[in-house]
Amino acid sequence: MIPELSGSYWNNRYLTNDFGWDVGQVSTPLKEYIDQLQDKTLRILIPGAGNSYEAEYLTNLGFGNVFVCDFAPQALSNLKQRCPAIKTENLIASDFFELGLAPFDLILEQTFFCAINPTLRQTYFRKMHALLKPGGKLVGLLFNDALNADKPPFGGNAQEYRAYFRNLFSIHTYAACHNSIKPREGRELFINLVKT
Repeated sequence: MIPELSGSYWNNRYLTNDFGWDVGQVSTPLKEYIDQLQDKTLRILIPGAGNSYEAEYLTNLGFGNVFVCDFAPQALSNLKQRCPAIKTENLIASDFFELGLAPFDLILEQTFFCAINPTLRQTYFRKMHALLKPGGKLVGLLFNDALNADKPPFGGNAQEYRAYFRNLFSIHTYAACHNSIKPREGRELFINLVKT
């Protein structure tokens, strides 16, 4: 049976250092994507961000409109301690599905999709679509692996995911990730989806 994946559930995982998915740095695929971005004024959201090394990396590069959303206040506190330059008002302790922020140019996906109950996957893509500006992008990584059925991280495959977003996004990139970190090699998809 899938546990209740509430804010207290996730906060407790951070309080007890029970976050084996955390790689301790910005993942290589997202770092290489971020390194191509030129416009430092982009409004960027990182949902379900956890310790969010991506937000830290973006902030240190001079991106000033980086927003981080997580259920777990402890994860946001960890980020603020490591990266004091990130705007406190851009750290949002909230349920992603209840966000009502102004539209974003870019949303980065890094181990959030695999952490939500699989029954919410269609809702996830609808919410991403609602949070993006026309032409905005959803970019990141999805597991292309069975993983777990009863607890996070939940697995899935490219064909399944495509059914969730086919009427919401056009595909710029949707392919096996060529630069995954070693433990995830051959198990990730890199996505760059454009709001239609």
